[in-house]
Amino acid sequence: LTCRNRQFIEDFRLRQAMRYLITSDLHLGSEYSRVGLFKTMVERLQPSVCLVLAGDTIDAPGRPLSQDAEAALQVIRDRANSNSVIWIEGNHDDGYYPPDTNTIQFSLEYAIGSRLCIIHGDTFDGVMPKNKWFVRSFKFFHKLRLRLGADPIHVADYAKKFGGLYRFLCRKVMVCAVDHARQGGFDAIVCGHVHFAEDTFHEGLRYINLGAWTESPCFCLLVDDESIRLIAVEEAMLDDHWFELTALKPGV
Repeated sequence: LTCRNRQFIEDFRLRQAMRYLITSDLHLGSEYSRVGLFKTMVERLQPSVCLVLAGDTIDAPGRPLSQDAEAALQVIRDRANSNSVIWIEGNHDDGYYPPDTNTIQFSLEYAIGSRLCIIHGDTFDGVMPKNKWFVRSFKFFHKLRLRLGADPIHVADYAKKFGGLYRFLCRKVMVCAVDHARQGGFDAIVCGHVHFAEDTFHEGLRYINLGAWTESPCFCLLVDDESIRLIAVEEAMLDDHWFELTALKPGV
């Protein structure tokens, strides 16, 4: 074996043996992001667990972050100083790299052996990029609703009220994601992007979506050498195999 092959095999074994918490679509900077819960989750996560942020960690890179959002970003930096943190780019991140993050591993895609492909999923979205006029109009109408006193919800949460269109988008992403995983020889694939948490099979291959932190409940994926489990964050934090069991901070 060459040195490169030995390194590849060793890296493959390490990835298989590690434990991972994967989550997506934090949207730091959005008023709807549940940053308090996210901070608590990361602070209590066991040191041996690799944290994977599967895209859209930032909502709008050109917009200043609130104090709470900056604090959440600092929690990510702090963890990366002593633990593994993978930051996968999403369409909202738009090339954003937080300052002072030399210890974070940035990637467009990440694999845990052949068990799981992790990718944001925007590259599988053939709907919104081809209908930008409609997306802009929809967002404008949603903002107008809010100004007129409608219940304050994230635009993706509002889009779910239009069931047919929303299901079409989710299925389009799922079908393309599964095809990508099959071509890569993976057993499963996990994405974000569409803000709809699900764990299903399509044509014999497992597809998982992580939902988003702008709507409740928030989800994460727990991966160890025995299982791959999609679970609500609040429920996951009751498991002392993954988290330090301390009282939840008020207001999260």
